[in-house]
Amino acid sequence: MMSPRRKSKPVFVRDVQIGGDAPVAVQSMCATITENVDATVAQLDQLKEAGCDVVRIAIPDKAAADAIPEIVKRTPLPIIADIHFDYRWALAAIRGGFDGLRLNPGNIRDAEKVQQVAREAKERNMPIRIGVNAGSLPPIRALAEGELPPSLPDRMVDAALWEIKVLNEADFDDIKISMKAFDVPTMVEAYRRLAALVPYPLHLGVTEAGTPRAGSVRSAIGIGILLAEGIGDTIRVSLAADPVEEVPICWDILNTLNLRKRGVTLVACPTCGRIEIELIPLANKVEEHFTKRGKILTVAVMGCVVNGPGEAKMADLGIAGGKGRGVIFRKGEIVKTVDEPEFMSALIEEGEKIIAEMEAGTYTAVSHTMDDVIPLMEVPGR
Repeated sequence: MMSPRRKSKPVFVRDVQIGGDAPVAVQSMCATITENVDATVAQLDQLKEAGCDVVRIAIPDKAAADAIPEIVKRTPLPIIADIHFDYRWALAAIRGGFDGLRLNPGNIRDAEKVQQVAREAKERNMPIRIGVNAGSLPPIRALAEGELPPSLPDRMVDAALWEIKVLNEADFDDIKISMKAFDVPTMVEAYRRLAALVPYPLHLGVTEAGTPRAGSVRSAIGIGILLAEGIGDTIRVSLAADPVEEVPICWDILNTLNLRKRGVTLVACPTCGRIEIELIPLANKVEEHFTKRGKILTVAVMGCVVNGPGEAKMADLGIAGGKGRGVIFRKGEIVKTVDEPEFMSALIEEGEKIIAEMEAGTYTAVSHTMDDVIPLMEVPGR
């Protein structure tokens, strides 16, 4: 069961609302050398095309700071400056026209400098994300005799609360917070504890999650647990890969939890000895084609009659095949029977009819669940 969404104070990154009643936003981060403006803008364009709502850009030095005005001028995406150690680059991002800041409370420990940044950010209605990272926390405070050291989640919460206090003392309240760790149980516990203490929107992520296979799993588990509990207002899947690869995984997480829909959702058989068609190549081609079409569709590609018709009822469009023949379904209803060489063309043809109906406003999306799947049936013509 999905828990009700945690209520949070909305903030705006340019025109993108984070928190409140807004949909969960998708984020990523440029991997380019920031001062290479052409490369950075090109990657921003790719991220926008992939479905990113907000992008973070590293501002580690003066060369990156000097590139800020040109980057701002050339991208329509809301952009956030990632700041570590040197508050001057935060000021440069504010003055250069960025839309938000990320500050790590473990790296800028001078409250006066943080408050200077906050005052300028407030003048420009710019939100600040407090980006707590388990790998770069402030030193542990002095312990009383016999006192046990705080747990890692508690240290993360303490770091966030310290920075919140610093910002609030500067009369600044447009705050987002992240509590990232590589260890998923630590990350989940830190977010749970903070979510109960503050009203601010939360940016979810597993930091340094790894390469695409393992990192996607870690991220889906950590982010998915919290979203299912109603915690989280924006997400990033952090992979050791091209950042454009992160965005579809974010969308897959949101699609899976029915929190937000974009593009195709593919229902496809697991491989087994009952499959009698070339299922895997067909499924890959179908996903690629309908992903490019960019419409919110659920498409089923089923390789035998055991699950095929029933699963296809949950899809806008589907095929169930066996022994060289298959049936095309729309919302579980058989449309036609085709031979295997025609599978792809028949799916595309029927899919284009659905897309045309969507664009004309005459199509009603499926709303079936597994509780009302149609009875199993033999594929006609077998």
